[in-house]
Amino acid sequence: MEKASDFENIQPENESISQREESKPGPQLTNEVPKSEELVEEDEVRTEVSEQQANRIEFKNHTKKKKKGVKSFASMVAAGVVGSVLTLTVLPYTDYMENFVNTGTQSNGLTVQNTNPEVNTVTAQPTSAKSSSSIADTVEHLSKTIVGIVNFQQKQSRGFYGSSTSQDVESGTGSGVIFQKNNDIAYIVTNNHVVEGATKLEVSLYNGEKVNAEVVGTDALTDLAVLKIDSKNVEATAQFGDSSKLRPGDEVYAIGNPLGLEFSRTVTQGIVSAVNRSIDVSTSAGTWETNVIQTDAAINPGNSGGALINPDGLVIGINSLKIANSGVEGLGFAIPSNDLIPIVNQLIDNGKVERPYLGIGLADLAEVPQLYWENLPDSVKEGVMITAVEPNSAAGNGGLRAQDVIVSMNGTKIANSSDLRKFLYSDVKMGDDVKFEVYRDGKLTTVNVKLTK
Repeated sequence: MEKASDFENIQPENESISQREESKPGPQLTNEVPKSEELVEEDEVRTEVSEQQANRIEFKNHTKKKKKGVKSFASMVAAGVVGSVLTLTVLPYTDYMENFVNTGTQSNGLTVQNTNPEVNTVTAQPTSAKSSSSIADTVEHLSKTIVGIVNFQQKQSRGFYGSSTSQDVESGTGSGVIFQKNNDIAYIVTNNHVVEGATKLEVSLYNGEKVNAEVVGTDALTDLAVLKIDSKNVEATAQFGDSSKLRPGDEVYAIGNPLGLEFSRTVTQGIVSAVNRSIDVSTSAGTWETNVIQTDAAINPGNSGGALINPDGLVIGINSLKIANSGVEGLGFAIPSNDLIPIVNQLIDNGKVERPYLGIGLADLAEVPQLYWENLPDSVKEGVMITAVEPNSAAGNGGLRAQDVIVSMNGTKIANSSDLRKFLYSDVKMGDDVKFEVYRDGKLTTVNVKLTK
């Protein structure tokens, strides 16, 4: 598993179907020359032979021209009738009129500047079933909200005579999405791993301007971060869509900066391959089972923090991960918008995500040498061993001890540290009492702990 940043098509064949209509023969026109009246006197006929022959030739030519003109007119009328019939027959059963009427009514995921001086709570916008907007127009507008992020970290270098100097060196690049603008400040959402460890962050805007960014808050566990910049050069902000409406097969587009700013705002197309995928992600705060959207839209290093949008231009995910094993293609992952919105709001309000804190060190039982748990019953193969307990913490005050093996919390089985974090951060809150079932000295016991910050 790789994070799609520098830190670390098969296109469907569109079968052209041509419909042929058999042309039906038009009305048949006759071209019979009317017979001349018989002349009574033979000598008069003979004397006018030359004149009659000339007249017949002229009349015949005139009749041919008339026939040709009538046929052309008849064909044109017939074609018009057939075309009208086809139009009246087919049109009511197509989406053309609906699309024509609805043109311009769909959201393209773009919001012009917000004049509210207060920070607004981020929400998801309703996602329509289909969009009549051109995807090229949608991408063109939404690209104004996509930024490049350069992570600079301080490096020490030694000079002559043992002297040392430090300077900010580019350490990696990623992407971000401007989602809110309030007076002089604009907010950007990105991945935590894009900004982690930075001593300086530089943001490259759509118009080419480069500005310094300040971290508002980060959450390593969910791999999300919010930055703020001067809004002077910000032209537009993106809106979040409702990711719960996504279904496998829905069309999506990824926008970001693969391989750095040289390929800024690259657009790739794909579909939603799956929703509600759970994958284990190793973060600086520990392993976390992350809920993600799986897509086959190309996501490459540098795309991290970029937008995954639907055809309406609503951001329904933040691109974060890809599987880059040899022989693997089209396995990219994005954090769903409905999962990231609460985190983003907490980061703006508090600068961090407040979660219950136990104050213990953990190790999966499977990773602990058997020497330390040989007195456990043979039936116990999974659990979490406490390696350390902080004094005056929730765990310490509740009576948990080092080398206790946690096997359940409030009756929920705990097989590893990821299970423990997921339960602690998702199923309970600060102030709750949690019943821990632990093995201590080979015996099962219960410990009640009141959760704190």
